[in-house]
Amino acid sequence: MAALASSIILSAPSSLKKSTLSSLSWRLPLNVSLPRHQRRRASPVFVVVSMDAKPTILVAEKLGEAGIDLLKGFANVDCSYNLSPEELCTKISLCDALIVRSGTKVSREVFESSAGRLKVVGRAGVGIDNVDLAAATEHGCLVVNAPTANTVAAAEHGIALLTAMARNVAQADASIKAGKWQRNKYVGVSLVGKTLAVMGFGKVGTEVARRAKGLGMHIIAHDPYAPADRAHAIGVDLVSFDEAISTADFISLHMPLTPSTSKILNDENFAKMKKGVRIVNVARGGVIDEDALVRALDAGIVAQAALDVFTVEPPPQDSKLVHHENVTVTPHLGASTMEAQEGVAIEIAEAVVGALRGELAATAVNAPMVPAEVLVELKPYVTLAEKLGRLAVQLVAGGSGVKLVKVTYASARAPDDLDTRLLRAMVTKGLIEPISSVFVNLVNADFTAKQRGIRISEERVILDGSPEKPLEIIQVQIANVESKFASAISESGEIKVEGRVKDGVPHLTKVGAFEVDVSLEGNLILCRQVDQPGMIGSVGSILGEENVNVSFMSVGRISPRKQAVMAIGVDEKPSKEGLRRIGEIPAVEEFVFLAL
Repeated sequence: MAALASSIILSAPSSLKKSTLSSLSWRLPLNVSLPRHQRRRASPVFVVVSMDAKPTILVAEKLGEAGIDLLKGFANVDCSYNLSPEELCTKISLCDALIVRSGTKVSREVFESSAGRLKVVGRAGVGIDNVDLAAATEHGCLVVNAPTANTVAAAEHGIALLTAMARNVAQADASIKAGKWQRNKYVGVSLVGKTLAVMGFGKVGTEVARRAKGLGMHIIAHDPYAPADRAHAIGVDLVSFDEAISTADFISLHMPLTPSTSKILNDENFAKMKKGVRIVNVARGGVIDEDALVRALDAGIVAQAALDVFTVEPPPQDSKLVHHENVTVTPHLGASTMEAQEGVAIEIAEAVVGALRGELAATAVNAPMVPAEVLVELKPYVTLAEKLGRLAVQLVAGGSGVKLVKVTYASARAPDDLDTRLLRAMVTKGLIEPISSVFVNLVNADFTAKQRGIRISEERVILDGSPEKPLEIIQVQIANVESKFASAISESGEIKVEGRVKDGVPHLTKVGAFEVDVSLEGNLILCRQVDQPGMIGSVGSILGEENVNVSFMSVGRISPRKQAVMAIGVDEKPSKEGLRRIGEIPAVEEFVFLAL
C-alpha cells in the first residue's frame, strides 16, 4: 500500500496530494485488499509533472456559465458534451475531475480507464444513480453532488403542479387547442381551506409548505426527522404517516427513494385515503406504485395526480398512467429554472475545486479511508455502531422529531487512544440513512446531522482493566421522543439501546432497562410480556409456521414471574398475519419488528 501511495504522489500535482491520501473508503468491506493486477502496478512510477501544473476538469454535460468560470479560475476545463461511453473512457485518463448531470453514466469502466488519475466526480444535482459509487471508492475517487441549489425551483414546480391540477389547466389547454370549448367539463376545486399533507419535511417540503400556507391551505406533514418546533414555527403539524394520508385532501411527496419508501403509495395505502384525494409528486418516481395509482384513479379514490417523476424515465409511450385523463405530467422539470441551473453549477464547481484542493467536502457521497490498522481493529465496532443507530431510530414513534442523541463509549483505553469519529459517523449513518437518500460517511456525518437538526453528543466512560480491546460497550440514547416500544424507554426517559462485540459479532445487550443478549444480524423482534412458562415456545411456534428462521433468542426480565423482554433474531420478516398472531398472545403486552 505504501508503494501505491508513492506512485500517486509522484505522478500527481501537489494540489492533489492531500485528497489522494485521504480518499480511501470504509464503505467497502473492511478487510478488502487490492486485486493482484493492481498490486503489480503499485511499484513506484516516476512521472515528470510540474508541481504547479493545473489539474484538468472534464465537463461532460451542459453546465451554467458561472460554474464554468469558477472552474477556469482553478483548472484547465474541457467542455465535451454528448460523449459516447467509449469516448468518455478514452478522455478520462487525461482528467483529474469529471462533472456530469444525470445523462452521463460514470461506470466502473470509466474509473478503470482513468488509471488512477481521476480524483473527483461531481454530480450537478442531487441523485447519484448514474455514478458507480463502489467503483469510485475502490479507485480512490471522491464523489460529490449539489443537493441544495435547486430547492426553491423544485418547491415552485410542486406548487405549479398543485394549482394546475386543481384547475385542470393542462387538460383545458389541450381541449381548446383541439377546437373545443368545455367549461362545464373542467370545473376545478379550490385550495383554500383544504388540507395538504407534505410527505417529507426537508428543504423542498418546507418550502412547499410555506407557499401552500400562502394559498390558504391547512398544512400537515410527516417526517420522522423533522423537529416539531421548526414545523410549528411555520404553522405545520407533524403527524404519523397513516394520519397524514387518511386526512389529506392533497398529498405532496418530497421523500427520498429508499428501500423503506419504495412503492410506499401502494394499493394498501391508497385504500386508507379520503375518496377524491389529489396527489403531487416532484420527488422520486419509485415512491409510487404506478400500477396501483392507475387502479386508484380508475376507482375514484384518487381524483387527480400531477407527476414530474416516474419509475422509468422517460416513461413508456403506451403508459396508462401518462395517458390517463386525470393525470398531469411534466418531464422531470423540478430543477429546470435558469436560476436553479446557475446555482447548481456554482455549487458543484465549488465542491469539485475544494476536493481537488484537498478540502473535506460536506457534499461528499462516498468517504475517505481511515488508516488500515484502525479499520481492522474497529471493524466489528463499526458495524455495531451503525446497527445500534438503525435500531434506535426505528423505535421512535411516528411524528417524533429526532433532535438529541447521546452516544456513550465504555473503554479501558485513555481518551487519546480511542478515535471515535468513525464510530460517531456510523451511528449517524444508522440514524439517518434508513429514511433518507443521503449517503452518510466520515466526511459528511456531522454536517448531515446538523442539517437535520440532530445534535449528537458523546460521552466516554473509563473502565478498569486491560486496554487490549478498544471498547467494551456502545450505548445510544435518543431524548425527547416517544417510542413505539415503551420498554425501550430508560429510567431517565430516553430511548436506550446498548451493545457489545462478542467473538467478533455485534450483540444487542440492553433495551431500556432490560438486559438481553442477541446477535445483531438479520432482523429483530422485541416483545414485552408477562414472564411465564411457555412464552418462548408460543412465539417460536408461530415463527415456525411462518417458515421464519430464528437465529438468536434472549429473554431479559426484571424479576421472575413479572415483566420480561424477549429479543428474537430472525432471518426473514414474518407476514402481517404472523405478527398479528404474536401480538394476540395473551401474555404479550407489546412488540415491534425491526429491520437491521
